[in-house]
Amino acid sequence: MKCLNKMRGQIVIFMRMSLQEKKTLVLGASDNPQRYSYLAVKRLRGCGHPVAAIGRKSVRVGDVDIDTDKNVLTGVDTVTLYLNAGHQKEYYDYILSLHPKRIIFNPGAENPELEALAEANGIEPVCACTLVLLGTGQY
Repeated sequence: MKCLNKMRGQIVIFMRMSLQEKKTLVLGASDNPQRYSYLAVKRLRGCGHPVAAIGRKSVRVGDVDIDTDKNVLTGVDTVTLYLNAGHQKEYYDYILSLHPKRIIFNPGAENPELEALAEANGIEPVCACTLVLLGTGQY
């Protein structure tokens, strides 16, 4: 019985850790429901995470405004990328200026150059899928 109670306690702690709000910038956001960045915005909000988003056009996804400008943001925990490496270059300085804890390189957004810059600035590069991380409680 002690093991079971201990496991229950660990599950509760894990669930609390998983439910921690992490302010996230979705870079490459879209209002197209067929795009993974759209799904990421919806699922992040559905999990209670505050979301800022930058995309090609000023639109709205649920309760999130997608901006076209590099607005000043504070308290960003995570930047999740939905841009290929070539389109990321113009955002390097902006991303680093946010001082996020991590940058998620979703499939198709892998970029060794930005990964190295992130590490050099004390930011954890994560090659993973935001949707999978959310779905498995690892976000």
